[in-house]
Amino acid sequence: MPYVLLIMEPREQRAERGEEAGRAVYERMLRFGEDLQNRGLLLAASSLQSDREGLRVQARNGKPVLRDGPFTESKEMVGGFFYLACATRDEAVAIAQACPAAEWATIEVRETGPCYEGA
Repeated sequence: MPYVLLIMEPREQRAERGEEAGRAVYERMLRFGEDLQNRGLLLAASSLQSDREGLRVQARNGKPVLRDGPFTESKEMVGGFFYLACATRDEAVAIAQACPAAEWATIEVRETGPCYEGA
């Protein structure tokens, strides 16, 4: 079953960490992804730029609504993701627990599937 691990990190954490520590954290995450790939579990992964560079798009009453980041109403931002092929939810949770980002962020584990199921 496909699962997504969403890395929900505090918005200002990257700036507070600084470049040197940020590069060290990034290297740990790359090694973690390489291990998942070697185990045949990784379908895709990526770090995401800050939501300062993001844009939210909506369509209301037939009109587009665009809003530039940062999105101040939220305290966290999606910092990256791992898209995994896991046999069970327990396996996905175990991987999330082993992820280095669990030390400084929240990892949200979500099974993929149609949005009308499990409502």
